[in-house]
Amino acid sequence: EEETNYDQASGNKKTISLPISRVRLIMKSSPDVSSINQDALFLTTKATELFVQHLALSSFNNGSGKDTNTLSYSDLANTAQETETFHFLTDILPKKILARDYLNSLEQMQEEEEADY
Repeated sequence: EEETNYDQASGNKKTISLPISRVRLIMKSSPDVSSINQDALFLTTKATELFVQHLALSSFNNGSGKDTNTLSYSDLANTAQETETFHFLTDILPKKILARDYLNSLEQMQEEEEADY
């Protein structure tokens, strides 16, 4: 769904792919936001779109799916982990691990804690 807004001052068409209403809803979910200027809404939506494109492109270029022309979750998680620019996303895009590996890791951490006492 592509939305088109017209800049009345210049008559230019401004196109974005993300739904403006959803971005507005996310912005309004902040208790610090009481009203949202249309230009601020458009710019936030466009910046978000460009950020997602940059993340996807970086992940694709550094990922494993070039041969099959695919982008996987693990490509995104690796980019978040390995690229300083995207490091703030590591909590949102954690590397997937098997449940047994997690349980083993948890058990090992508990053993180390017990050994410290």
